[in-house]
Amino acid sequence: MPIFETESLVLKSYNLAEADRIVVFLTRDFGIVRGVAKGAKRLKSRFGSMLEPFSTVTLEYFQKEDRELVGIRHIDLIDSRFERASEPEILHTFSYLADLLVSFVPPHDPNETLYRMAKACIDADSRSPEDIAAIRLYFELWLLRLGGYLPDWNVCNTCKRALESDESADVQADFHLLCGSCRKTRGANVLSGAHREAYRSALKLPPSEFMVTATGNLDVFNDVSTVLRRIISSVLGRELVGEKTFAVNSLQ
Repeated sequence: MPIFETESLVLKSYNLAEADRIVVFLTRDFGIVRGVAKGAKRLKSRFGSMLEPFSTVTLEYFQKEDRELVGIRHIDLIDSRFERASEPEILHTFSYLADLLVSFVPPHDPNETLYRMAKACIDADSRSPEDIAAIRLYFELWLLRLGGYLPDWNVCNTCKRALESDESADVQADFHLLCGSCRKTRGANVLSGAHREAYRSALKLPPSEFMVTATGNLDVFNDVSTVLRRIISSVLGRELVGEKTFAVNSLQ
């Protein structure tokens, strides 16, 4: 039986029977992996605190044919985020990112770029409300981009004209944009030049640098995040928990 080894992020875990847990990992080499950690609930478990959510670990596992759940053979802790994740707002945001990954990414579908993006978002030293809003927006945007669902907000979807940097545009039902010349009536949601600048910056900057641009732009970032969550909900075919739990402003 082959043994697999890969760097992984611990996303979440569930109780299984009396002493075991099911642990969900985002792995660098194999995508989302769900495994059984035998004896993880025991006081003297060999896993100790290595299964804390959002830790980076080296995961060693085996998989039997026709079984989605793998057997966890060994784990080495690389980096613990227990202290940071104990802060309620950060824990809430990290849990939201983990839920998105579990919902959005098919099991055993390798995507190293997605892994690096998720790890960079968790590693970013987000503390203030602006920082956390920036990381949330960045993650949502890149999750959609890597999945092939992110609309192009640089052009009008009808006339295909490149939008000016300070130009506002209506958000259509399919989440593409419509310029002022092409729209017949003003839409309910509008993306301003500031909203689209946040979109463009997230596409070209790493998370740590993107956080810097959030200073003084909390409302703008929350507005863009609101639209991105609607797109994700449309892709998943259900409303996201985050749409109800994050306090965001409606687009004006």
